[in-house]
Amino acid sequence: MAHGQTKMDRALQRYNRGSVPYVQVQEVTPSEDILLLDTREHEEYAVSHLQDAHWVGHKDFDAEEFTKEHPDRQRPIIVYCSIGVRSENIGEALQELGYTHVKNLYGGIFAWKNENRTVYNGQGQPTDSVHAFNKQWGKLLQKGTKVYTGPKK
Repeated sequence: MAHGQTKMDRALQRYNRGSVPYVQVQEVTPSEDILLLDTREHEEYAVSHLQDAHWVGHKDFDAEEFTKEHPDRQRPIIVYCSIGVRSENIGEALQELGYTHVKNLYGGIFAWKNENRTVYNGQGQPTDSVHAFNKQWGKLLQKGTKVYTGPKK
């Protein structure tokens, strides 16, 4: 193991195959050119997400619907989830569908928030809250307010 390796690094090495190239938080400047895809559960997305991110889910990902809505297979796409595990699975699915510029956000929304980047709630307002998935994964979220349940309906 490399000197100075973080818990995030170890988790991603353990659970990911590296099949989808990573992009670091510092390298991402959201723009209309980049399609940001949130691959978490809908209740996680409703608590907080990256600005202008589209929810596609993980278990609920609909490849046929996605290709209808986003036919440009050359458009840069960044997938993310809590830390980058579920998003790698969706990134692989996108690659299999012929999308050629898919990247996985290293450390996901946790790394985004840990770098003091803004996240937005379901009403599009900046929020300090981040859905922490569960207590184990929540240890990797060092900034913001950890939320473990979905918003009340």
